[in-house]
Amino acid sequence: MPPVSPPVIHAEQAIPGGTRVRLEWRVEGDPVPAVLLLPEVEPGVRVPAALLLHGLTSRGEVMTDSVGRVLLRRGVASLAPDLPLHGSRGHPLGLDSLRNPLEAARLWRLALREAGVAVEFLRTHPAVDPGRVAVVGYSLGSFLATALAARHREVGALVLAAGGDLPLGTPLTTLARTALDPIRAVRQLGGRPLLMVHGRHDPVIRPDQAERLYAAAREPKELRWWNAGHSLPTAAIEDAADWLTRHLGVGASGQVG
Repeated sequence: MPPVSPPVIHAEQAIPGGTRVRLEWRVEGDPVPAVLLLPEVEPGVRVPAALLLHGLTSRGEVMTDSVGRVLLRRGVASLAPDLPLHGSRGHPLGLDSLRNPLEAARLWRLALREAGVAVEFLRTHPAVDPGRVAVVGYSLGSFLATALAARHREVGALVLAAGGDLPLGTPLTTLARTALDPIRAVRQLGGRPLLMVHGRHDPVIRPDQAERLYAAAREPKELRWWNAGHSLPTAAIEDAADWLTRHLGVGASGQVG
């Protein structure tokens, strides 16, 4: 297996409440750009952190500018990479390659390995408490987040936004489940906290898909519904951030405890 290159920092910028870092590392020869947000804390204090995984046709920076900034105000660091074929790593037309089952499986394995590398990056960062690392996934990122948490016991909590099981009754689903089975993965969380947030009118990941995944998960778990479609309102992000900070050990004042 090709080695993972050390991360290269391209830019570092002071922002309200902390620092924004643009960095990149290589996994299997592919460059993986990411944005890291670090809250401003006293020297020597280690903060909790969350890996943020974006949706289809999106990019890591979208997660940084929404979830990441909300978590930053609560004293939680975050890392948001671009997934394969997303952001600066490809053009939306490149997503046509997902119609090829072999290529789709290869990209899924690559995304899963890259996400594992990102978790390890957070756990070994000098500003991060390695025992308090969570994963937040939106839509496509929620499928990846569930599989990642099933493989990596180091993931202490999981937030799935607009996520669920695969749709039922299609030949593509039967094929996809050989490489990606959210039900099997969520059963392997084994007592780690899970929060699912979902729109009651989501036409992409339908409510019944969310309900199936939630039913398969073990306690502790919560499913919170919002009067929304596939895009969730700002209030849902704030609410999920409150839930996550509680489970990562951050007080109401934003101080790491």
